[in-house]
Amino acid sequence: MKKEYDFSKSVKNPYTKKMKKQISIRLESETVEYFKKLAAEIGIPYQNLMNMYLRECAQKNMKPNIKWT
Repeated sequence: MKKEYDFSKSVKNPYTKKMKKQISIRLESETVEYFKKLAAEIGIPYQNLMNMYLRECAQKNMKPNIKWT
């Protein structure tokens, strides 16, 4: 290992905008189980499936249909 490194010619990582952000979120058990089951059928991790679904909702600018009774 060198004592010093020259970073003067370094470039910014082009993939940093695509990095995921870790958060804590509270979901109902039934919701998580639904996505786990669906993800197993498709063959992908359930967190990836949930992320893909939420990304699609954001891209389509979908809004929830909430009716307070």
